[in-house]
Amino acid sequence: MTSTTTPKRVAVLGAGMVGLSTAWYLQEHGVDVTVLDEAGVAAGSSWGNAGWLTPSIAVPLPEPSVLRYGARAVLDASSPVFVPPSLDPRLWRFLVTFARNCTTRRWEGAMRALVALNRDALASFQQMEDAGVEERTKAADPFTAAFRDARDADALLEEFAHIEASGQQVVHDVIDGAQARADEPAVGDDIELAIRIREERFLNPSTYVDSIAQSVRARGGTVREDVRITEVQRRAHGVQVGDESYDAVVLATGARLNELGRHHGIRQIVQAGRGYSFTVKIDHLPSGPVYFPTQRVACTPVGDRLRIAGMMEFRRPEAPMDPRRIQALVGEAGQLLRGAHLDHREDEWVGARPCTADGLPLIGATSTPRVFAAGGHGMWGITLGPVTGKLLADLVATGTTPPQLLPFSPVR
Repeated sequence: MTSTTTPKRVAVLGAGMVGLSTAWYLQEHGVDVTVLDEAGVAAGSSWGNAGWLTPSIAVPLPEPSVLRYGARAVLDASSPVFVPPSLDPRLWRFLVTFARNCTTRRWEGAMRALVALNRDALASFQQMEDAGVEERTKAADPFTAAFRDARDADALLEEFAHIEASGQQVVHDVIDGAQARADEPAVGDDIELAIRIREERFLNPSTYVDSIAQSVRARGGTVREDVRITEVQRRAHGVQVGDESYDAVVLATGARLNELGRHHGIRQIVQAGRGYSFTVKIDHLPSGPVYFPTQRVACTPVGDRLRIAGMMEFRRPEAPMDPRRIQALVGEAGQLLRGAHLDHREDEWVGARPCTADGLPLIGATSTPRVFAAGGHGMWGITLGPVTGKLLADLVATGTTPPQLLPFSPVR
């Protein structure tokens, strides 16, 4: 495929942030797009997550500190990272490879690759908003990371140093607990220290993704829900997707990427790292996101309520919600927040983040001509969805891989 053979019709499988952003940017190249999803717009991990747009701290999931949990911790249902007992050989292959990537050298290499995406992440949102997406991101002024023990902040500050050594700036300042409570009265009484991270943003993920879908439709695209595709086949002049023929297809099916991707050379395991959330009323709604890194609890204003999210549970995406995980979040939030009405929860949710063992997403061409993939962003699919879509659309439309995408080959 060359720049003179830009595909006219492209199917995008997946109506989350990544898939719809790719569709939107394909339209910028004049492509007729059809988005297909087996459930609906933002029905997967795009719906109930924390909605952070924090590219300055978007880092690879496998990091040396993860190994400090130990076997006892990850088998505890109340732990922030939970691996249910399982005989699934695929899960154990993923975990062994993940552990091998939890070294400083590999983390630094993955971080350098992510910097190329992170630096253009917020600008890609702005471009969509300037050209038809009506929903708006909001300034996280500031984004607050709070600690009950001031010594615990050292680990995050050390991570900032490593991020900056990789070529990415983290604008931040350190304040004491009293100032943190003055800024955000919802922060608990025993918080000793906080780090305010500047120049970040946030959004309500479900409404924002729906707004992209509306823009795709308004610009002539098609978004179809309740459509399950079980096979993508190569044809002489394109690809067959269900009963329809297209010039190209993008696989953006989140934690289920392997179901179709394995037939097109994707060997990297995409494992569901499930997160949980709910919303509550709170006496003093924070002005921006509040994060408790030690407990890995994320809090984000969503309308007039606070979304409380967290947990990393390596389990099948279709497994039922585990109420113990919600209760673990409730228990932690009760000790970290003031004025949260935790007995009156709404929107209890579990969603499957698509995680890779090396911490890098899968973005680019597969081994099958005209079949492309975009997924495996782990916790950063919302932050990196639009920049992923922009770069992948350039590849699909021109046949030339942007240099930023070279480390993320789906068939690496």
